[in-house]
Amino acid sequence: MSIILEHLTKRYDGHPVVNNVSLEVGDGEFFVLLGSSGSGKTTILSLIAGLTHADEGRILLHGRDVTHLPTQQRRVGFVFQNYALFQYMTVAENIEFGLSIRKIPAAERKRRRDELLELVGLAGLGDRMPRQLSGGQQQRVALARALAYRPDVLLLDEPLGALDAKIRIELRRSLKSIQRQLGIATIFVTHDQEEAFDLADRVGIMSFGRLIEVGAPEDLYQRPRTEFVASFLGSANLLLGNVNSQGVTVGPLHFPIEQEILETGQERRVQVLFRPEDVALAPEPKALDCPRLGQAEVEEVSFGGAYERLRLRLPPIPNVRPISPPSPFGTKSILVDATRSPEQAARFPLRPGAKAWVGVHRIHALAHPGLSFLIITDGSLRAQAAIELGGQIARLAHARVTLLGCGQKEEVMQEHLQEARKQLGSGLASLEARLSPEPVAAAITKAVEQQPFDLIVLGFNPQEDIPLAEQILQVGEHHLLLIPRPQAPPSHALICVARGEPGKDDVLFAGRLVRHLGADAALLSVLSGNDPDAKRRAERFLEDGIQSLALLGVPAQAIVHQGQPVEVIAQEVKRGGYDLLVMGAPLAGQKGQISLSGVVEQALNTINDRATLIVRSHFIGAQIYPLIIES
Repeated sequence: MSIILEHLTKRYDGHPVVNNVSLEVGDGEFFVLLGSSGSGKTTILSLIAGLTHADEGRILLHGRDVTHLPTQQRRVGFVFQNYALFQYMTVAENIEFGLSIRKIPAAERKRRRDELLELVGLAGLGDRMPRQLSGGQQQRVALARALAYRPDVLLLDEPLGALDAKIRIELRRSLKSIQRQLGIATIFVTHDQEEAFDLADRVGIMSFGRLIEVGAPEDLYQRPRTEFVASFLGSANLLLGNVNSQGVTVGPLHFPIEQEILETGQERRVQVLFRPEDVALAPEPKALDCPRLGQAEVEEVSFGGAYERLRLRLPPIPNVRPISPPSPFGTKSILVDATRSPEQAARFPLRPGAKAWVGVHRIHALAHPGLSFLIITDGSLRAQAAIELGGQIARLAHARVTLLGCGQKEEVMQEHLQEARKQLGSGLASLEARLSPEPVAAAITKAVEQQPFDLIVLGFNPQEDIPLAEQILQVGEHHLLLIPRPQAPPSHALICVARGEPGKDDVLFAGRLVRHLGADAALLSVLSGNDPDAKRRAERFLEDGIQSLALLGVPAQAIVHQGQPVEVIAQEVKRGGYDLLVMGAPLAGQKGQISLSGVVEQALNTINDRATLIVRSHFIGAQIYPLIIES
């Protein structure tokens, strides 16, 4: 392998901009890092080149560990977006610069310079100054300079970003040809998907410092493993379906599915992806030559040059939840994006308002649906803290976010929601803002009835909001994250559990969330008495929990103490510097009622300066579950 990155991490102000990235780039491979601005792409190049030093991890180039070597000893060629040419030097002098400082003899410098001018298509222009060249020509000079001293690897940081469209296409072809001729391992950074697909042998998708997926362009587009990649690359129709040993069902649709998706024979949820080009349209259902989804109304039609783009609106389908495109606020319809060739459009012309039967030729099932967050805001300072931290966690978890504004006058809340959307920014799998005129509890109840969520995020004051927290936990199967004040994303979680099936729920969901944060965890069990057998049982349970967290990639330790639960928890939080407290909600009664009185309420009042995650078990009991005490 030409380039190997092992668990590479770089932090600024305690925030990881490159987060545990591991990657291998083969000899002669053209690898493209694709992601939005701020995803960590350029920082990875800087780490490889030695322009920035890693906080953790290793960098190997052709088998050499260069992690701590200075830039000049790494044999890396680097091309920047802004050319970075010496304006007072000629083209020839720019290309020879790296050779000159390495004391290469003049005759060899000239020979190498002429080779490179020929290679990049600038033969005869060596005596010109950079200002006498076009942007595309200047970037060719920058490429030649980077290649002059025969680097082991080539790094290109959006080198075509400052050029117009036609020149970019021409230079892409030249760049790919040059890279193939030289056989040099190359990492190319871009946010342009077309550019990535055109150039890459393989593509790596970056988001908020993490390398989400790596694969051939066609595989990532047609067979992504995550919702983020599915929706990031091109247009995606994503619906929630089910899979079992017979295949995948989405409402009336049924498809056989690849063997790898069938982890068990049990039916389970999957996200079902079909691209716009996989959609078939016909005036009658019998005219479709593929499984049909239903009859839709055409909402939008636009001209895309080589194809026609359509957005279709389907009526609700039982047991089917749309993920992308998201349904508009206040509607239950399902939106579908489609594309057609001019020939198809001519045979069956469609305009907005027309009806068409919709079929699907091909689907791909994603095994693990992403998390879905509901962030509550009433415009207060506590709500602002919930928006900030909830948004940061959602980005790290690639979660879908719904922002629910309630408890204020409509005009005030509309303005607040606009500002909140700006604050949340980009990088989310999806973002929807909703406005409700109802009180907070009623608004949440209605939102949960319309759409299930994995996590509700609430700005919280334990002196006032305990009844609200109880109501929120009673209206669905979601968990609850309480934010009492502004804080950074947690890095150390204290998970308070008791032995038993509900305790397993606490560990597993906490691990699912914590792993996205790159945080570590401690499992705490508090015993009510000095019973050696109880202690051994608790220790075995916590050890099992540690193994389960390890499968999720969360490092953890076990802690068993004897004493009063709230006192022990408070002492452990202070001792370990934990910034996320996790507790299981008492089990709901037969009528669904949940009371936080007792240990949970006392803990919320005592430890009121950091985020607390309340995990709701799917078990239902007639009595309140002893959250922490092991007897």
